[in-house]
Amino acid sequence: MRVLFFAQIKDVTGCDAVELAPSSPLNREQLWTMLLEKFPGLRGHRGNVRLTRNWEYAEADAQFADADEVALIPPVSGG
Repeated sequence: MRVLFFAQIKDVTGCDAVELAPSSPLNREQLWTMLLEKFPGLRGHRGNVRLTRNWEYAEADAQFADADEVALIPPVSGG
């Protein structure tokens, strides 16, 4: 599973992507647990970040599999 980070999330993790290898599909909570173990600084951003799975916003009941590309999308502001 490739996980992409953008904007301030990229700053928190110190990278723009990471490869994860779950042994089975993960629900949203399991994915967050795995990410927070690797990047504890994400904890403060969790409530504001949207998850995508294969370039579509993930629903609350989404399952994230090894072959998926996941992105953490922070809030976007415009002007």
